[in-house]
Amino acid sequence: MKRFIGFVRKEFFHIMRDRRTAAILFGMPILQLLLFGFAIRNEITEVRTGILDLSHDVVTQELTDKIFSSGTFVASGVLNNGKETGPAFASGKMNEVVVFESGFAGNLQRDGTAQMQVITDGSDPNVSRIITGYTESVVREFLVEKAESTGTAQGVEAVPVMMFNSALKSVYLFVPGLMAMILMLVSALMTSISITREKESGTMELLLVSSLKPVQVIIGKVVPYLLLSFVNVITVLALAFLVFGVPCRGSIALLLGESLLFIMTALSLGILISSITNSQQVAMMISLAGLLMPTVLLSGFIFPITSMPLPLQVISNIIPARWYLVIVRGIMLKGAGIGVLWQETLVLVFMSLLFMTVSVRKFSERLQ
Repeated sequence: MKRFIGFVRKEFFHIMRDRRTAAILFGMPILQLLLFGFAIRNEITEVRTGILDLSHDVVTQELTDKIFSSGTFVASGVLNNGKETGPAFASGKMNEVVVFESGFAGNLQRDGTAQMQVITDGSDPNVSRIITGYTESVVREFLVEKAESTGTAQGVEAVPVMMFNSALKSVYLFVPGLMAMILMLVSALMTSISITREKESGTMELLLVSSLKPVQVIIGKVVPYLLLSFVNVITVLALAFLVFGVPCRGSIALLLGESLLFIMTALSLGILISSITNSQQVAMMISLAGLLMPTVLLSGFIFPITSMPLPLQVISNIIPARWYLVIVRGIMLKGAGIGVLWQETLVLVFMSLLFMTVSVRKFSERLQ
């Protein structure tokens, strides 16, 4: 029994002597609790709203003021015609457009009812439902106040319209997010484990004394995962279209190019992780805690970023998957082109160059 207790004690102190492992074991639960506690938000705190007023009367102005005074809706512009709605959603400038029919006040006074459209971005059906519910709630409150002041009950029919996803299929939301997760898993996680496995087994030294240069060793370890990740992109897109009916309204060539750019970013992150670790276990834990979990929680895959606390919104800017998701949803669901997505593309290019430069430099220093 004493030997057993001594063995357990020895193993415990062996784990604690490894500072990286100890930091991960103690830090991961805290990180998970904070991320899940603050990032998981079902409510919407900011709705970027545009107004298309075809009536321009006193009632529509009062209802517009009521919407923006609620605190949830933020004025993002005034539209002149319905053709401007699609580009406004594709650029991400708006996630709701309220359309007042022509003769709104006259219809309300003559017939006791009028109609307005609540157009939302259906690429995220859950958020669309919540935004529509918020808008209908504000309209009902407006009608109650109007009835109390005039003594006449009137009705406004808010007709919901979901752009890009009229059937509200949840698969439209999950396919782009799954693409980001799969690419991050294969590219970053597997690359970091592959390189640390060579160092852990001692075969890295054999590679270094060969005729290959350190950069060639890194490229040789990375290229197979680059090809596998690209094959995964094509497979996911084919299954999404053939099995689930998810369309690709934009350029497939642009989508494949952007996916290749994201793969390069993930691969550079995998090399960076492998350059600071010497064991597969630590590399796996860092990849899971530092890449996959933020990809799910902080990229906008499931929970809207605008509803998160400001510190998490700032942190989400350094998550590559956040920018990739905007690109994938824009191309596949909204038919957006590079003219709309150039900012997100530049961010990924910058991240790829930065991570690749730092990771290769640190890796070369450790090898030397």
